[in-house]
Amino acid sequence: RQMCIRDRSNTARIRKTLKEVYDALEERGYNPVNQIVGYLTSGDLGYISNHKNARNKMKEFDRCEVVEVLLKEFQRNS
Repeated sequence: RQMCIRDRSNTARIRKTLKEVYDALEERGYNPVNQIVGYLTSGDLGYISNHKNARNKMKEFDRCEVVEVLLKEFQRNS
């Protein structure tokens, strides 16, 4: 079965973006894990703050691609 990631170079960009968004959410006092999971499961960008352009950074990627990167990281680290 074909994976979601259309461009392998997106993997590094997604990892970098997730780190930046995580840090921005944490800086604003949010629980970054809850906010990112809320966005990934619902598609509602309202879960992602605009602080440090986090919302625009997240919408650059298909949610399926982000989930795929997260699962690969989990598998690699377990």
